Amino acid sequence: MGVGDDLDVAAKEFTAVRGRLFGIAYRVLGSTAEAEDVVQEAWVRWQGVERSRIEEPAAFLTTVTTRLAINVAQSARVRREAYVGTWLPEPVNTGADPQVGAERAEALDLAVLFLLEKLNPVERAAYVLREAFEYPYRRLSEILETSEANARQLVTRARKHLAAERREPVGRAEHRRLLDVFLAAARAGDLAVLEEVLTEDVVSYTDGNGMRGASRIPVVGLAHVSRYLAAFAPRFWPGTEVRWVEANGRPAALVTEGGAAKVLVYADVSARGVERLLWVMSPEKLAPYMASL
Repeated sequence: MGVGDDLDVAAKEFTAVRGRLFGIAYRVLGSTAEAEDVVQEAWVRWQGVERSRIEEPAAFLTTVTTRLAINVAQSARVRREAYVGTWLPEPVNTGADPQVGAERAEALDLAVLFLLEKLNPVERAAYVLREAFEYPYRRLSEILETSEANARQLVTRARKHLAAERREPVGRAEHRRLLDVFLAAARAGDLAVLEEVLTEDVVSYTDGNGMRGASRIPVVGLAHVSRYLAAFAPRFWPGTEVRWVEANGRPAALVTEGGAAKVLVYADVSARGVERLLWVMSPEKLAPYMASL
């Protein structure tokens, strides 16, 4: 087989698993740009390795991608500590991008990715591989270079963290209904309805990376969030249009003004009501999402 033929085979093997590789990297990193860089580096390494000695290309590429993503996540943590305001994961249009959805929707919800940021990168990777892609613990131990018992502990710690931080989300239809009620109340500055739909311990996070008008600290609690939104309404909503979209497998609202994206509104909703509000205002994060539409 010639060199060209060999590279053609390598490209086909890589392309066959690229969607999964991107799905893993994105869930670990919460950034499409960083995930693309990781996948590209995995491709470079795949070209340079002695492929005839590798029995399972998919297993090799998954291992390389996961370890690269962990390394990037470790360095990203330092950069995100210098971020102005709250750092939120970058939203993705799962309706248009089959690479991200992969086999299962687990660990794709924007609220879950945000909570996973509080874990160390290895715990995050273990959770993603197990919950989103159903890798057995034996494979996790090989990928993460640890014992099978420790791989189980990593996943267990991640599960406990999420269970402590987040209530069971509602179904898609109820999510859309409650978000619709919330948006109508927020636009009208209707304090009474806001107090009905928001939970007592609701938290509102805004990612604007220092841009004007974006809150740099979380707003916590029903009284503070509802009053903040009611006071904010007259300055924020006039002249805007709201478009229903899909982000990270859930209904979301894209707010535009003069055709330009202003904010993507994402809610974490349980049977109690709206638990978290995620306002993605950073132009750097909205631009790729807009392009995907």
